[in-house]
Amino acid sequence: MGNGGRSGGPGAHGAPAIRSRQEAKAAPGGGHRAGSAGAWAGSPGPATAGAAVPHRRLRRLVPYLAVLPLALILGGYVIYPLWATFVTSLQAGGRFSLDHYRAFFDRQYTAPMEALVTSLGISLLSVLLAGFVGVSLAFLLNRLEFPGRRLLQTLVLVPISLPPLVGVLSFMFLYGESGIVPRALQHLLGLEQVPFALRGIAGVLAVHTFTMYPFFYMTTATALQGLDPSLEEAARSLGATGWQVWRRVTMPMLTPALVAGSLLVFMQSMASYTAPLLFGVDRTLTMQIYVARTNGDLAMASAFSSVLSMVSIAFLFFMRWYQDRRVYRSLSKGVAYHRAEVRSPLLRWAAMVLSVLGTVLVLLPVFVLVLVSFSVNARWTVQVLPPEYTLENYAAIFSDPRFWEPVRTSLETSFLATVAAALFSVAAAYVVLRLPIRGRGLLDAAIMLPWALPGTVVAINLIAAFNQPGPLTLGRVLVGTFWILPLAYFVRLMPLVFRSTAAALAQQDPSLEEVARSLGATWLYSFRRVVLPLMMPGVLGGALLAFVEGIGEFVASILLYTPDNVPISVEIFRRMYSFEFGTATAYGVLQIVLILIVLGISNRLHGGGRAPAVI
Repeated sequence: MGNGGRSGGPGAHGAPAIRSRQEAKAAPGGGHRAGSAGAWAGSPGPATAGAAVPHRRLRRLVPYLAVLPLALILGGYVIYPLWATFVTSLQAGGRFSLDHYRAFFDRQYTAPMEALVTSLGISLLSVLLAGFVGVSLAFLLNRLEFPGRRLLQTLVLVPISLPPLVGVLSFMFLYGESGIVPRALQHLLGLEQVPFALRGIAGVLAVHTFTMYPFFYMTTATALQGLDPSLEEAARSLGATGWQVWRRVTMPMLTPALVAGSLLVFMQSMASYTAPLLFGVDRTLTMQIYVARTNGDLAMASAFSSVLSMVSIAFLFFMRWYQDRRVYRSLSKGVAYHRAEVRSPLLRWAAMVLSVLGTVLVLLPVFVLVLVSFSVNARWTVQVLPPEYTLENYAAIFSDPRFWEPVRTSLETSFLATVAAALFSVAAAYVVLRLPIRGRGLLDAAIMLPWALPGTVVAINLIAAFNQPGPLTLGRVLVGTFWILPLAYFVRLMPLVFRSTAAALAQQDPSLEEVARSLGATWLYSFRRVVLPLMMPGVLGGALLAFVEGIGEFVASILLYTPDNVPISVEIFRRMYSFEFGTATAYGVLQIVLILIVLGISNRLHGGGRAPAVI
């Protein structure tokens, strides 16, 4: 009982003792801390309780106040331009009208519907063809062990470094009507005409297939590396054939990877403008948007853009619905797959030949660009290879400031857009993943919305929204100025940086920040010294990839550039149409070198070969 008395004594006198220490701290400078402690203890007086209620309400409002700037940026530069485009498409003669949509679906005026059907057909076929090539290469290079596999595994990703315009140019120089391969076969076989040439939809599909298959390859290769081989072994032990194992076990487990690749390829194909332009396919939505915009019919261009946006977003939701029908996770604890070494001499020789052919096929477009970049302008006509070579193209770029201006414009606009996207993404990732607010999923979806919109749609959205002065532009018209380009790049690149940053933050344990706060660190200090350094690899990785995309951006740039601010991709296009092939490809090679340097830095930041978190 004595022990109980001792324990009971402090219990009886503990509250007054604690209160007396708080009263002692309630001297000047300690009153606020006393009130907080009393409120936390749950035994405040009436005055303290009354003061704690608004304090708690204020603390609940703080996260929403932090969201406000992000919501203003998204609303002002993503949602509002999209809405402005839709409103513009409903205007005719200054009044509300559905005339443009009636014209779109009018059977007598068949161009819009033909453009929609052609764009859908090209995009779906691109998904199938790029999927076949990418998945096949992923299985070959990640399931079999043979000489040359590691080299080919690296080289197969080279097409990622080809910007859209440069990639299409390389295929035209190789397989076009005046391309190297058709001309070589014509001279070799003694034919009057070239035996084949890529043109029309076939040319577009060939470019899409061999420049977009890396999306399928990367996602499938990553999925195969994490696939438990015991599942396939168990299926075979139960009597399943190879086809049944592939159809019932392997493919279902690869569904998330295939969905991701399909989305990327479909969006890229729907946004494709360069390939249809150079291969003469006029009836696509992107081409119709460009034609309507250049003819001054902004309302009709807005209608095309709205339809294209709806198709892209509908495909996004369909693929997500398809993926969410089942759960694609393995509950077993298998080991990583061991590649099967090819022991048969015949198969080993065949694998080596395929490796060499694959390497040449992948690198041939880059080799051709380098070759043509040394050619003399206007001298290469009907010959198989350029007849004369010179260093003048590169000398002009590096010596004449006028030739350097497109490179400077691309670097400046991409840098500004990337910095803005990085700052926004750091704040947005922290809000979405760490702050206790409602509607975080809606905020996440709004940030990723531009990823589902083609570049032509983003450009038309900005033109419709900022062709007049407004509060979001500080009373200025942005269309026709330098600032419309970095703004368009920011909208296009923001989802890429955000997803990489959010992935890096999601890997952090929130208790690290809580420990710093419990040791007396302010929120700003703990964020600067704990959270931000751990996020920085993801931020830098996403920013570098976004910078690469900005340097090669062409689809939005062709609609937004001005004669005083010409990016390098548009300059390549202009040089090519002036038959200055040497200068155009020299710009292209310089563009590829810049992109490879940035990708190399990004690769080192992500552990020397592992895929970035955004993938």
